[in-house]
Amino acid sequence: MSPDGIWSIGELAERAGVTVKTVRFYSDRGLLPEAGRSTGGHRRYGPEALDRLRLIRSLRALDLPVPDVGRVLDREDAMDDALEDAVARQLRELGSQLAALRWREAALQLVRDCPAGERADRLRLIGAVSAPPSTAPLARFWRGWLPPRLPARVLSAVVDQAVPQPPADPTPAQVLAFARLHALVSRPCPGAASLGDWQPAAHRTGGGYRPAVLYEGLSEAYALASPALRARRAPHDGEALDCFVAAYARSRGARDTPAFRRELSSQLAADPRIDLYWQLTAELRGPAEPTPGASHDWLCAALDAQLARAAA
Repeated sequence: MSPDGIWSIGELAERAGVTVKTVRFYSDRGLLPEAGRSTGGHRRYGPEALDRLRLIRSLRALDLPVPDVGRVLDREDAMDDALEDAVARQLRELGSQLAALRWREAALQLVRDCPAGERADRLRLIGAVSAPPSTAPLARFWRGWLPPRLPARVLSAVVDQAVPQPPADPTPAQVLAFARLHALVSRPCPGAASLGDWQPAAHRTGGGYRPAVLYEGLSEAYALASPALRARRAPHDGEALDCFVAAYARSRGARDTPAFRRELSSQLAADPRIDLYWQLTAELRGPAEPTPGASHDWLCAALDAQLARAAA
């Protein structure tokens, strides 16, 4: 240090344990304060530059990007808040990277452990899915399959319930289930120009049909049926079934009568594509929480059992 307490760029670099190139890099980006220049135009630094450089190195050791480091240093009056924000951003980024790595690891295990004759097919399946995977194709599928003119809040609620989130730490089986889901919703509907041309009979009810009433009522019915599914109880009469039928009746401006229940039962036929969707969703989510599809099937079975007893 010179008698006036000023260092050259080389002296600062030596004291900080970094290269001159590093000091110059941070100086050029305005992160290191210069005390002035020599008569020859060389940079000079005061003791505060060493403290600043050590802080920069600590921030960079956390892998904070240089722009985030600059934002922290610029807010000396609120450095704790700025650092908290920067660390939170970095943690989110790191979480995304870790999720992608875990997904790739499970995908590689899936390919490694399957029979040799299935590897090519599985590779094509998982190769079509990003890591971590996007749920956007699944959401698009439901927006096309659901009845038109659903209010935004109802549509959003149904899609949120129907679209499973990829697990943070997936097993190979879950990677396979999601890849199959992705392939299922990406295929065109058989015999239809669009999803809207392939609506179930319960969606095509003519004038006066109120789909929002239907789907709000179905959501309530599924919630009522869930405890019975968790307890593995057989389909039966009760509040859940009555709520289920009432949702369809109200949506059509009809009364809940035995004749209406018979007609409804004939319209609620199995839908192979949707059934497969819910089967794969159950594999992805695990058995802890029934899917809307499982609740729907349980309620349909309860309706059929009730009608069979009435006809006996």
